[in-house]
Amino acid sequence: MFKKILYSTDFSDVALKALGYIKQLKEAGSQEVVILHVINQRTIDGLMRHAISNSNLDAWLIKAKEVAQESLTEMRRELEDLGFSVKIVIKTGFPFSEILKLEETEAPSIVVIGSHGRSNIAEIFLGSVSERVIRRCKQPVMVIKRDPAE
Repeated sequence: MFKKILYSTDFSDVALKALGYIKQLKEAGSQEVVILHVINQRTIDGLMRHAISNSNLDAWLIKAKEVAQESLTEMRRELEDLGFSVKIVIKTGFPFSEILKLEETEAPSIVVIGSHGRSNIAEIFLGSVSERVIRRCKQPVMVIKRDPAE
C-alpha cells in the first residue's frame, strides 16, 4: 500500500518515534524510505542576527551537515537491516517547503512526520511544520504526535 515513504526528521524524540512506525510499515509491504533532514533557515537567520561572521556560519553549516549525516547513516543502517531501500537527503531551508518539494520530486506513497505540538494556540495539537504539510501535501500524511505526558 505505501511502497515509498518520505520521512522527515529533526532528530527529536517525536521524530524518532515516527521512525518506529516506519519500521512497522515494512510488514505492510513498504519497500523504500527517503529520509529528509532540513537544516532550518530560521536557525541560520538567528545565527546571522547574532553577529556570527560568514566564515563562522559556513563552519557551523559544515558541522551541522556532518552531524546530520552521521545520524541519518545510522537510521539508514537500521532500515536497511529490515530490508528497506534507503535514500538520504539533507537540505537547507524551511522544513515544510523542503518536504513539499521532495514530495514532488520523489513521489512517495506516504509522508511520515512527527509533530511537536508546542507552537501557538492555532496549532496547539500539531506543530506548525506538520500542520502546513498536511494542508498542502498531495499524498497521505502520517503525523506522529508526541506523548501527552511529555
